[in-house]
Amino acid sequence: MPGVTHDDAPRLADLMPWSVAPPRLGRGWPAAPDAATLKARWDALLKAEGPDRAALFEPTRSRTPHTAVGRLPGGTGGTGRLARASGPCPEPVRVLRAPFDEQWLIPDHRLIDAARPELWRVADERQVFVLEAPEATGPLLLATSLLPLYGPARVRPLFRRPGGTEPNLAPGLLDHLAVRLGRRPGAVDVLAWSAAAVRPGPVVPLTADPEVWERGVGLGRRALWLMRRDGERPKLPGGRRPYVRAPLPARPPTVRYDRDEEVLHLDEGRVSPVPPSAWDFEVGGVRVLEEWFAARTAEGEPGTLSAIRPAGWPQSWTSELLELITVLALLGEVRADCARFTGTPVPAEITAAELREAGVLPVPSAARRPASVLDTPEEGPEGQLALL
Repeated sequence: MPGVTHDDAPRLADLMPWSVAPPRLGRGWPAAPDAATLKARWDALLKAEGPDRAALFEPTRSRTPHTAVGRLPGGTGGTGRLARASGPCPEPVRVLRAPFDEQWLIPDHRLIDAARPELWRVADERQVFVLEAPEATGPLLLATSLLPLYGPARVRPLFRRPGGTEPNLAPGLLDHLAVRLGRRPGAVDVLAWSAAAVRPGPVVPLTADPEVWERGVGLGRRALWLMRRDGERPKLPGGRRPYVRAPLPARPPTVRYDRDEEVLHLDEGRVSPVPPSAWDFEVGGVRVLEEWFAARTAEGEPGTLSAIRPAGWPQSWTSELLELITVLALLGEVRADCARFTGTPVPAEITAAELREAGVLPVPSAARRPASVLDTPEEGPEGQLALL
């Protein structure tokens, strides 16, 4: 913020030291906006044989139909060579394919170039994955309960182990905050404060003022609730809730926005009211609603598995669109509150120098690595059992 500097604020990379590169699919077809499409693509792949199956698979240096890999932690995919695979599609799982774009993925290690098993091992209902957004326009931090499948920012899990245990925070940070604040915050409180107070860098100024801390945590918790979309579904006030005013066509080719009328046009279909803050919401300079629409109308190259897609516009997409509009509109309000919050100096600031003096920084190298032992049996290539 102009006039507000935090030259010695701790870096997010030090406050949440363990990070993992995002998974890399290597091919687009194992992910899609609807689960039925993925099952149809799997069936088409397994109906093909020999060179035809290999061509549909879209091999890379990391994956071919003959690659032997272990099963994804918690996944249902096979471990035999895909070239001789048979049977039904592994049940698709929900993932975050792009900012605010929840899609589906076939959880089969044989289909994914770099799955990052260490992320799958800690993915559960308690986990929160944090991503840094490009410093263009939009929020600096994103959070999701789903496994994120986009980059280039590294993924920072809030917890290092399943079940919400062992926070991925600088060792000693919670103890130091407890002394300075007069109360012990939880890991989610630190993440909520970070979501509200983060500055470009990203750096996270900390405060020892209990009232300011609580105000920031409250703002951040609302932002996290909207981004994670867990629990009670968000709603706009009556009269401001978006509805379908004209039916959406089977395959709307275009999307445009009428700012004066607050109407989102999907060809002949109409959705309103759509607040300008929802339409204008960007992450890294990309308009979220436009990117979400493009992912559902893109035509795959003929003859590829990506070309298999719904014949029409599923009702579930309409419901997801209405919820996304709601989330973006409400997040726009929270971002405005956060902008006012970060536009003033942080009182009783806890600097990186203070954390170094207290021994919280620098973090030990072990804190930047995943937890080493999870006592979880996992199936290796060709059905071999591995114990981590």
